[in-house]
Amino acid sequence: MAITVRGGVLQGIDAIPIQVEVDLLRRLPAVCVVGLPANAVRESAERIRSAIQSAGLEFPRHRVVINLAPADVRKEGTALDLSMALGILAADGQVGEEAARSVLAIGELSLGGALRRVRGALSLALLARDLGVPLLLPAASAGEAALVEGAEVYGAPSLEATVAHLRRERLLPRAKAPALATQTFDVDLADVRGQALARRALEIAAAGGHHLLLMGPPGCGKSMLARRLPTILPPLRFAEAIETTRIHCAAGLGGSDPGLVRNRPFRAPHHSVTPAGLVGDRTLRPGEVSLAHHGVLFLDEATEFQRAALELLREPLEDGVVRLTRAAGTVEYPASITLVLASNPCPCGHRGSHHACQCSDGQVARYQRRLSGPLLDRIDLYVELQPVPAAELLAAPPGEPSQAVRERVIAARTRQHDRGQAVPNGRLDASDLDALVAPSAEARELLYMGVETHRLSGRAAHRLLKVARTLADLEGADTVGPRHITEAFAYRPLAGLP
Repeated sequence: MAITVRGGVLQGIDAIPIQVEVDLLRRLPAVCVVGLPANAVRESAERIRSAIQSAGLEFPRHRVVINLAPADVRKEGTALDLSMALGILAADGQVGEEAARSVLAIGELSLGGALRRVRGALSLALLARDLGVPLLLPAASAGEAALVEGAEVYGAPSLEATVAHLRRERLLPRAKAPALATQTFDVDLADVRGQALARRALEIAAAGGHHLLLMGPPGCGKSMLARRLPTILPPLRFAEAIETTRIHCAAGLGGSDPGLVRNRPFRAPHHSVTPAGLVGDRTLRPGEVSLAHHGVLFLDEATEFQRAALELLREPLEDGVVRLTRAAGTVEYPASITLVLASNPCPCGHRGSHHACQCSDGQVARYQRRLSGPLLDRIDLYVELQPVPAAELLAAPPGEPSQAVRERVIAARTRQHDRGQAVPNGRLDASDLDALVAPSAEARELLYMGVETHRLSGRAAHRLLKVARTLADLEGADTVGPRHITEAFAYRPLAGLP
């Protein structure tokens, strides 16, 4: 009679339950795994055989048939090793059937029987909690899984310890969540001297979740500014930290630290990144856009990125999600990001600076057209930077530190929350603008005049209004006034770029 043990695999950032059915047949000894297993799952047969024998247990001398249900879902990874091993032992009577099926068993086995760390421990703990069963997984992943409130988690170092626990011979201690680390930064906005307009734009981007384009010649501080944006963003809330950690674990970025991701992510892929690397590959692992969820995605030398890769950013910037459809299935990843683009003004990089530019007008136009109009239409803030002269740079005092700016950003975000907003201003739907932005009559008239004069799109007009709302929040004003509209226009190019 077949024995059923609970297992689970990741599909996107979510864990789905897998029924591991094991039957022992009186035929020539062999192991047959069915139910759409990937190669890593098929190869588990030899790992399981060696691990069982290394644990001092006996591998049954029968034909072992393992069915992974549902059979139409492809099973990737090595997390089913432990559940398959327990199913074999339960079918052979070496572990109690009821004990084996009463837990969600997850873990990769070594040949010596040790349990190795698995991806997605947080998601698996959420699954176990929803199923109402304890979670048994490698000790290296137990602290991470124990962060899920209400989950009963036990970490085992080996298959032998797991069997002893199920036999009630030597019970495993219940895993405890590690202490939450505080966010730390190795850079500070005080390092930036000069560039007052760019610093102001950075503060607005942080306060309202607005996308930003920094354009200027090499050496003017574009990368330096972008890398300091996370230092002025509000700290991650616990729910945000859980969601961010789940994405990083699904991508295999958990590392040896079992704690939550505490700093807002900052992802800066090289311009050679492929479209799959940016949004997700054929195995449905998250790409750079999702890894930057609740943080910053920085594309330096944006005009050097593949056009196809850049165009994939349109949906995440509008909807805050990435929808992947690949041969392995379809998943949806959250992708609520603040996008920062950095670009030179021309191919040689010196147009508009004190260095002589070698580019023709046609070359400059072709270079800037590498960023499409629809993508640029989704950018809220445009800043043109100039290099700070060396003498001024050396004589200038340190800039305002990140902590002081972050306090103003947190105050602005608090005002947005108090208005009933679930998202910052930059991510408001157009339908919410009338109820939440509240411009004065003079401000609305000024906005209409500017939109008509400069022939801006409806999306651009909405984004101007969102930036103005953030400016009012930073000032502590309840109503968007003409001065806020005027400053919002200052951050949008009215000639050249869209």
